[in-house]
Amino acid sequence: MNPRFPFIAAPLLTLAYGVIRILDGLDGSRGPGLAWTTGHLAFMAALVLFAVTFWQMRRIAGGGRLATVSAVAGIAGIVGLLAQFGIDIVVGFMSADHAAMGALFAQVQAVPVVPFVIYTGTPLLFYVAQVVIVSRLAVLGRVQWWTPVLVLVDMALPLVDKDFIPLGALCLLVSFVPLARQAAAPVVKREVALV
Repeated sequence: MNPRFPFIAAPLLTLAYGVIRILDGLDGSRGPGLAWTTGHLAFMAALVLFAVTFWQMRRIAGGGRLATVSAVAGIAGIVGLLAQFGIDIVVGFMSADHAAMGALFAQVQAVPVVPFVIYTGTPLLFYVAQVVIVSRLAVLGRVQWWTPVLVLVDMALPLVDKDFIPLGALCLLVSFVPLARQAAAPVVKREVALV
């Protein structure tokens, strides 16, 4: 795989998920159905590529403890999100309509550890780790100062309204373009103190 590919494809697949999600909600409810499943599969594919980007960003940062911990934490968050979206797809297949989905989700979330491990705590690692590792790259001078800002904007927009996911994905794409350029280049190690 071309090392640049994940940095471009992951935000584009996230964009696709956001657009499909909006289209799925035009009738007043989301899921079950083709749009629900297709959108979730697009984001799951993006997550697999995000795992590759974490390891590439670790390499671009020259390794080190902070970059390695960030990459591992980000991948752990991806595992949580993959589980979450996998559950969403299964619930969609098992449900005749949106109301039936709600009942099944309630059963899943009634399991004591599931809300934290699958829906809140573990997935949060993906977002936090991405900001940390991109900020580390900015400190090292490998990306511009605005790169972590755009990553933060990408994460903040869906908190305002999930219909902003496509706009956030475009911000992420812009922030990842410089990383895509560096992905295939040899990394020159420089000593920079942790902040």
